[in-house]
Amino acid sequence: MHAIIEYIPLILFFAVFKLVDIYWATALLMLTTLIQVAYCYFKDGKVPTRHWVFFAIAVVLGTLTLVFHDEQFVKWKATIVYAILSATLLVSRYVLGKNLVKKALSSILENVSESKQEIKVPEALWNKLNLFWVAVTGGISALNIYIAYNFSLDFWVNFKVFGLMGITFVCVLATIITLFKYLPEDDEEKDSKQS
Repeated sequence: MHAIIEYIPLILFFAVFKLVDIYWATALLMLTTLIQVAYCYFKDGKVPTRHWVFFAIAVVLGTLTLVFHDEQFVKWKATIVYAILSATLLVSRYVLGKNLVKKALSSILENVSESKQEIKVPEALWNKLNLFWVAVTGGISALNIYIAYNFSLDFWVNFKVFGLMGITFVCVLATIITLFKYLPEDDEEKDSKQS
């Protein structure tokens, strides 16, 4: 459910772009991002930092797009968001000594594991995964702006919605496959191996 809510602004942006134009889609993106922030606040009593960052970028670039009637500003949103993610992963790991990929995925893995055992993944693998996501988010950032300036607006919108989701899905799947062997076996698997 949470993942669907994350993608609602993007889906509505795509639909309104196809039905009306980029400017109405941009205005709706700003509005739905605000609604997302409000939803988080009323549901949890706080808003995650990433939602504030996405909202601020959407408002600034969306406002510039609408005021100057120039879609170039809204095209920069994904590039800026992914560049910030890439830089955050890099700086947090090598300057602050915190691996954000490990922090995010450890809690998810422990919640997925039925046995609630501690999941032991080698630190070197966490570092590789962190660098993998630095490269992925940095690559997406560069690819978005390349497509924005070298292809049609329609092609860019399709890439933004389907291409970015596809790339992200494949990279999440690769990460899950990499970590899968470190998940503890559940009781049924242990019993079948012993018999």
